[in-house]
Amino acid sequence: MKRKTCFFYLSFSLILLSCANKKDARVVTPNDIQLAWADAEIGVLFHLDMPTFKPDYNFRLWGTHPDAALFNPTALNTDQWMETARALGATYAVLVAKHCSGFSLWPTEAHDYSVKHSPWRDGKGDIVADFIASCKKYNIRPGIYASTTANGYLYVDNPGLVQPGAPVTQEEYNLIVERQLTELWRNYGELFEIWFDGGVLSKARGGADVLALVEKLQPKAIAFQGPYGHPNLIRWVGNEEGVAPYPCWATADSTTNADGTVVINGLNGDPFAPYWCPGESDFTLRWNRSFQGGWFWTAGQDSMMFTIDELMTKYITSVGRNTNMLLGVVIDDRGLIPDADVQQLTLFGNEIRRQYETPLCRTAGKGKEYLIRPEQPATIDRAVIQEDIAKGERVLSYRIEAKTDGEWKQLSTGTNIGHKHIDKFQPCTVSEIKLIVTEAKAEPLIKDFAVFTASEK
Repeated sequence: MKRKTCFFYLSFSLILLSCANKKDARVVTPNDIQLAWADAEIGVLFHLDMPTFKPDYNFRLWGTHPDAALFNPTALNTDQWMETARALGATYAVLVAKHCSGFSLWPTEAHDYSVKHSPWRDGKGDIVADFIASCKKYNIRPGIYASTTANGYLYVDNPGLVQPGAPVTQEEYNLIVERQLTELWRNYGELFEIWFDGGVLSKARGGADVLALVEKLQPKAIAFQGPYGHPNLIRWVGNEEGVAPYPCWATADSTTNADGTVVINGLNGDPFAPYWCPGESDFTLRWNRSFQGGWFWTAGQDSMMFTIDELMTKYITSVGRNTNMLLGVVIDDRGLIPDADVQQLTLFGNEIRRQYETPLCRTAGKGKEYLIRPEQPATIDRAVIQEDIAKGERVLSYRIEAKTDGEWKQLSTGTNIGHKHIDKFQPCTVSEIKLIVTEAKAEPLIKDFAVFTASEK
């Protein structure tokens, strides 16, 4: 760099200035992997770990991890998990293969704290293998969550730093991380998504070389809070309540920081940013104030679930705000989704399909105006808009108008559409409905503009 001339810097600055003045020409597009992920829309995240068997366990009380003998989900059935996921309408599933306790749901060779040393199936079981097999059986794309940032068994705390008094050094822990990720990413086939809760301690800060492993073993996987440099990263929306900010652009100024441990600058993203890094909205079926934030099961809380109306609102603020919805599902000490949760997930899926599977009418095309004219006047209360994101997010603002009683009136306005945006408004009887793009950075390409009859309880 020192050998570059002042002329180079001046020329480069002028180029940047020129680009900044032509923002309307900048359209970032996703790759095929990112497109498939956006189309997946609904996923589930299964949690089963030591707190399920010992509710008072705190992984940060080093040296107090429960004995592996305590882990014994005698009725475990991953087919039941997938049947329930299908009832919801999930198209992908992520298994928490290792959470903060450090206990591993597969027979890892990295250490002794795993199903291999539990009484479950006489130490010969492998929950990850069962999970993958069930995903294939039910045509659900598999994902794996394996936290590298916390491990109670080895005295590791966020963001992956070995604490004083630990049974391993930082270097030894890094080798364990690399070995476990290699086992998970090499032995169970291609993964749709990999999850790094809390990010990844970078190699520069003394962590394992996770990026090299991803590139080698799972280059096609979408990575939540994964290592900087992976091309298929997705970002957190800032909460675990299923509420994406609005607008929530799929493009951002940065895909992550070098560690993946800090929220990128601006939860909303930026329509003129250079990276495709969409959001994923994770939340729990059970109330956030329930056991372990709703992520894990404990006895006596089967009634502590969000209502169907509350869940439908979360569907709108996740899928309906240009993100995927990832719903946390508990596994009980039997190894099953509790009956109450199965019922609620089924009802939730039925309600999504009832409200959004069959539109009153729809259209698609290119340009700034889209007109829908029902065969006869109808009462509507929702519209769903989708851009053809294969060509990027182009719409910057829009409004929806409807003709009612012979006059046009505005129903809603918005900015970001992206993969999908759901507009809800007061029920009104209309004879025509119009989508008008009021600002765009390139010719608008609308994949779907659909309206729905007013929903009834």
